[in-house]
Amino acid sequence: MIHLNSMIKLLISFIDSFYFIFKRFIPLKTYRYAICGGGNLLFDLILYFSFFHFVLCKQDIDLFFVVLSPHIASLFFVFPITFISGFLLNKFITFQDSNLSGKTQFIRYLLVAIGAIVLSYICMKILVDLMGFYPTLSRLLTMVISVIYSYLLQSKFSFGKIK
Repeated sequence: MIHLNSMIKLLISFIDSFYFIFKRFIPLKTYRYAICGGGNLLFDLILYFSFFHFVLCKQDIDLFFVVLSPHIASLFFVFPITFISGFLLNKFITFQDSNLSGKTQFIRYLLVAIGAIVLSYICMKILVDLMGFYPTLSRLLTMVISVIYSYLLQSKFSFGKIK
């Protein structure tokens, strides 16, 4: 069985092996964030598409106290999965130099993620419900907004350093 630290080092080596292409343009930490975040976003988009089309079959979800449209329900079903994968990628690959405790990082990451899901919810309601855009394309557009928001807050707040 491969030890967790060995797996992390192997993954970092693989990711960093392509850094030479981008070295002149962006710092290593930003590159790692882009790779990890991009991978997690792709994972999110695939899960979102799968939930919307195959799990929920484009049907409303009646929770007795509220009815969720399939594009919003998919957003909320996917969130916990990509929240965990995103936290782990950021903690162990992108921001491994943070000296904050894991608990502090997690709570801060959760706060930023809640802000991101609220931002995504608002964008999805506007794009799909008000403007009539296709849900998966709308999710992709909301991700762009969410990535900018998340990177700024994750790098300075969630995984910052104690001075």
